[in-house]
Amino acid sequence: MRLLLDTHLLLWLSLDDPKCPAQARKWVADTENEVFFSAASIWEVAILNSRKPPRFPFTAADLRTSLLESGYAELPVSAHHASLVETLPRHHADPFDRMLVAQAIAEECTLATHDHILPLYGKMVAKL
Repeated sequence: MRLLLDTHLLLWLSLDDPKCPAQARKWVADTENEVFFSAASIWEVAILNSRKPPRFPFTAADLRTSLLESGYAELPVSAHHASLVETLPRHHADPFDRMLVAQAIAEECTLATHDHILPLYGKMVAKL
């Protein structure tokens, strides 16, 4: 499976947070799956960390490096992804989540999330 992780799941996995659903851990550990993180998630962490005090115990750059070293594949944000956001129903107002949905559609990935609203976008979203 091609799996795109939302920002919450990336952070929970990176922090080894017990809030991370067991299914997310299982999917990430399955070597048959291709696991992606979005540049949009790194951007979101950078924005949250730019506040004082920083929100997380690592920088956005450190998170990116750690994810790459752990075998995750980086999914850049393209103009195609950005233009797809315009066509999405307004189920969710968060621009980062809307970008993740657009990327999942464009790249034929399953978007793994803990968000209760994102499954309204359809079968490409898996609520964990």
